[in-house]
Amino acid sequence: METVSLATRMRREDDDGIWARSGIRGRDGSGLGIFGPAALATLLLVAGAERANAQESPPPSENAAPSLMDRETRDVAPPGQPISAEEIGFEADKIDYDYGADVVTASGNVHVTREGSRLAADQVVWDRKAGTVIARGDVALVNEKGDKAYADEMDVTESLRDGIIDNLLIVTNDENRLAAERGERKGEIYILNHAAYTPCRVEDDNGCPKEPTWQIQADRVVLDRARELVRYDGARVKLFGLPVIPLPGLRHNIGENGGSGLLVPNINYDRRNGFEIAVPYYWRLASNRDLTITPHVYSNVIPMVEGNYRALLSTGAFQVTGYATFSSQTDIGGTTATTDEKLRGYFAASGKFQFDPLWSLSGSLRYVTDRTFLNRYDISHEDRLRSTLNLERIDTRSYLSIAGWAFQSLRTNEPTGQVPIAIPAIDYRLRMTDPLLGGTVQLQANSLSILRTTGQDTQRAFTGLTWTKNFLTGLGQEVSVTGYARGDVYHSDQNELSPTVIYRGNPGWETRGIAALALDMRWPFIGKALGGAQRIVPRVQLVLSPHLANLNVPNEDARAIDLEDSNLFALNRFPGYDRYEDSSRVTYGFDYTLNIPNFTFDATIGQSYRLDESASVLPNGTGLSDRLSDIVGREQLRFKDFVTVTHRFRLDKDNLAVRRNEIEATVGSRKTYMEVGYIRLNRNVTAGVEDLRDVEEIRLAGRIAFAKRWSVFGSTNIDLTGASDDPTSQLSGFEPVRHRLGIAYEDDCVEMGLTWRRDYQTVGDAQAGNSFQLRLVFKNLGI
Repeated sequence: METVSLATRMRREDDDGIWARSGIRGRDGSGLGIFGPAALATLLLVAGAERANAQESPPPSENAAPSLMDRETRDVAPPGQPISAEEIGFEADKIDYDYGADVVTASGNVHVTREGSRLAADQVVWDRKAGTVIARGDVALVNEKGDKAYADEMDVTESLRDGIIDNLLIVTNDENRLAAERGERKGEIYILNHAAYTPCRVEDDNGCPKEPTWQIQADRVVLDRARELVRYDGARVKLFGLPVIPLPGLRHNIGENGGSGLLVPNINYDRRNGFEIAVPYYWRLASNRDLTITPHVYSNVIPMVEGNYRALLSTGAFQVTGYATFSSQTDIGGTTATTDEKLRGYFAASGKFQFDPLWSLSGSLRYVTDRTFLNRYDISHEDRLRSTLNLERIDTRSYLSIAGWAFQSLRTNEPTGQVPIAIPAIDYRLRMTDPLLGGTVQLQANSLSILRTTGQDTQRAFTGLTWTKNFLTGLGQEVSVTGYARGDVYHSDQNELSPTVIYRGNPGWETRGIAALALDMRWPFIGKALGGAQRIVPRVQLVLSPHLANLNVPNEDARAIDLEDSNLFALNRFPGYDRYEDSSRVTYGFDYTLNIPNFTFDATIGQSYRLDESASVLPNGTGLSDRLSDIVGREQLRFKDFVTVTHRFRLDKDNLAVRRNEIEATVGSRKTYMEVGYIRLNRNVTAGVEDLRDVEEIRLAGRIAFAKRWSVFGSTNIDLTGASDDPTSQLSGFEPVRHRLGIAYEDDCVEMGLTWRRDYQTVGDAQAGNSFQLRLVFKNLGI
C-alpha cells in the first residue's frame, strides 16, 4: 500500500506555461501570491492527447468540499514494460477478451502501463475500437512526471492521459493537491466541478490527517484553451478551516499571458494617512514582461497609485517603478506649504545590459517631487537619492568605466545647490607583468568633473603607476614591496561657496605630484593551544613619501577620514584620491587567531608613527594628526553558529580614552535570536572642520519563538548623542528614533503577522506616531 508523502512548499511550472509566473515584492520586502492554480486544475485533462469522451456535467455539489487527504490505495507498481509505444502492458489476476466487441476486461489487482503512464484499479475495461479505458474501484494513475491521481472511476483514452474522472484527487510530484467531484473535457473546454486546491501539508508530524492551513475552493473551474482563459465560479480561500477571503468573478489568462490576476492585499494603519488597503493587480504581458498596478486606498487622504513595469531582454533587464497622488504638503519647518492638493510622487528606474562579454551598461534614475513624500507614505527612509549611469569594459587585464551620477538631497539642512553632480567620471586600469624586476605593474588613468548649481565646481585628472612584488623569505616572512607614482591636474572655481574651509583648495589650475615606496612584512607563527591551533602574525610596514601641498587642491572624495583597523596598513588612509597621506611613517601591529572546536577568536591591534616633524594634513580628532597615532584594533569571537561578537575600538594615545567604540553582536538560532549594535565616536573634532560628526547610537533587534510556529519580534533604534558628544546637537542624549513590535505565524504554506511601529521624528508632513501592518502571504500560490 502506498502512502503519499507530506506536501512541501515547492512550486512547479507545466510545459504549457500555465503556471508561469515572476516573483513580486512589496514595499516591506514581503512576498505576494496570485490566486491562480490553473495548472493543477487541468493536470490530468490537458496533456494533449487527441481523443476524449464528453458528458454533461452534474451541477455543483452542495455537500462538503472534496477531500484533499491521502486515500488508501494500492501501490502503482509497473507491470512488464510494453515492447513499443503503441502497446499497452497489462498485469491482472484475470483477463477476459471479447473477440467480437474487441474489448479486454482485466479484473483483480490490475496494473496497466502505456507511454510512461501507469494505472492501477480493481477492474479495467479496454475498448480497443473506441480507444477508451474505463477503470473502476480504488483507481490510481501516475503520469511520466510522477504526478498521482486517485479516483473512484476513470473514463480515459487508451493513452491514459485524457477523459472523465469521478471523485478525483491529484497529488503532484511536488505534493500540490487538487480534488474535484468530477472532471471532463469538451473540445477545448476543460471543466472541474466542486474543486479544492492546496499545497499545504495534510498530515501532522505523527502522520495523522489534519486540515490544510489554507485551500482554495470553487464550485466550478473552467479552462478555455482557445481563449487561454481560466474562470472560477464561487471561488473562496479558506484559512485554518474558515472561509475568510471570497474571490467572486476570479479569472486570469494562461499561456503567453499566463499568471495575470489579483495579488494578496496589504493592510496598514498610521496616524497621518489612516487605514490603508493596497490591492495589487498583476499583468503578465509576455513571458519576459510584466506590469503590476497597485491602488492604495486610505481612510484619511486621497488614494495613491503605484506601478511597476519589468522587462527581460536578450541583452539585459530593467524595471520602472512610480507612485503618484494628490495631497497638500507640509514643509520641513512644520507649516503647511499649500492647502491645495498638488501632484506628488516618486519615480525610480534601474537596469543592466550586457552587450557582449566585455561591454556592459548599468544605471538607475530616482526622483521624488519633495523631501517628505517617501517618509509620508512609508516608501523609504533614505535621506539622499542617487542616480547613476555607468558604461564598463572588463577583460582579464584591463578595466574601463565611463560613469556619471547625481544626488537629490532630502536632508533638512542641506541646500539643493550644494548637492554635487558628477559627469563624467572616467576610470581606466591596465595590469601588466614587470619584465625586469618581476612583480605586477598597474597603470591607472582617472578623471572627474563635479558640478553644482550654486556651489564649488571641480575638475580633476590624474595618471598613476603602481608596482607590486611579493615574495617569501627563507625564514617564512611574507614580504610585499610597493612603488607608487602619480601626477594630478585640478581646476576649480567658486571655491568660496564650499562651507568647509579645508575642502576648498585654491581656485583655478593646480598640479600635484605624488610618490611613495612601501615595504610590508608579515611573519606568521603557528602552534597548538587549548586543544586547537593558534596563529600569531606580527606585521610592520615602512612607507616613504615626500611632503605634499595637499590643501592646494579641492577635496571632493576624501572626506570623513577616521583611523580604523581596516585602513591601518593602507598606503593612503584617506578614502578617496583628492587627499594623499604624505610624509614617511612606520606602522606596526599584529594579528592573532585561536581556533578550537566550536570556537574561534580573532584579534588585530596596531599603531603608526610619523618619521618627520612636518605638519600633517590630517585634522585633529582623526587619530592621525600627531606623529604617534592612536591605537586601533578589532576583536571577533564566534561560538558555533550561535554567538558572533565583533568589537572595534580606537584608544587615545595619550590617556587611552575611548575615541571609537563599536559593537556588533548576534546571539541565538535562526528562530530565536538577539542582535545588538552600538557605536560611539568621541573624536573631539571641531565643528566645521570635518564632515564626520561625533555620534552615539544603539540598535536592538530580536525574535523569540514561543511555540512551534509562533514568534514575537521587535527592534528599536535610539540616538544617544548629546551636547557632550556634539556641541551642535540639539538632542537630549536619549532620543528614540523608531520602535517596532510584532507577532508572526509561519508554517509550510502560509505566513502572517501583525506589526506595530512607532516613529518619533516629525519631518514636514511625515509625522511621528503609531502605525500598524497586517501581513498575509500564501506560499505556493502562483507568484
